[in-house]
Amino acid sequence: MSEPDAPPICPLCDRPIPAEVPQSLHHLIPKLKGGKGGPTVLLHHICHREIHATLTEAELARDYATVEALRSHPRLARFLAWIRKRPPGFSSRVPGKRRNR
Repeated sequence: MSEPDAPPICPLCDRPIPAEVPQSLHHLIPKLKGGKGGPTVLLHHICHREIHATLTEAELARDYATVEALRSHPRLARFLAWIRKRPPGFSSRVPGKRRNR
């Protein structure tokens, strides 16, 4: 059980999300694919950007609509292994769209 003032934990990378760090809500099913009003998770902004730099909306809706599924994607798994070694407040530019088509 966490302390009342403890920062939330990013469910993707398992690092705390300090209040001063950019953060965003990720719709597990993209809004454009029927996920409006559906479940969301609070992530570090860098983690959220990596998801969308890796996967299309269709791929997210079809195959990656859970945190566990996102963690299983090979590129995201490599990113998570890398980001977990960084401090919770770490921020970096995620390069533009890098999806392999």
